[in-house]
Amino acid sequence: MDPDSVPIEEFEAMVVEALDSLPEFVLPMMREIAVLVEDEQPAEERQRGQLLLGVFRGVPWTAHGGRIPGTLPSTITLYRIPILAVCRRPEDVPPRVLKVLGHEVGHAVGLGEATLRDLGWH
Repeated sequence: MDPDSVPIEEFEAMVVEALDSLPEFVLPMMREIAVLVEDEQPAEERQRGQLLLGVFRGVPWTAHGGRIPGTLPSTITLYRIPILAVCRRPEDVPPRVLKVLGHEVGHAVGLGEATLRDLGWH
């Protein structure tokens, strides 16, 4: 899809809706994670042939049980243009946003790949 077909503000609203639809069990952990939207992954981080839709940066919740005092929060970043690139129609975008967000939330809270699949986030 053309990136201009879904402006950043509309995309951010979809992210908020996706956050609101996350399962109850992840909500306490999400208080410690900043969710960001960027158009694309920074050029210096891109790898040839890789289309990154989102990324979790930080330490999984299961490794420490919460934010470590004196540190910045972990982050989940969703990349708008790559997400739109894998969608054919505007109605494909919200479910894709939820899937990518859910996948990164899964990494953040320490879920395994099998659980991510069960939740439809893989």
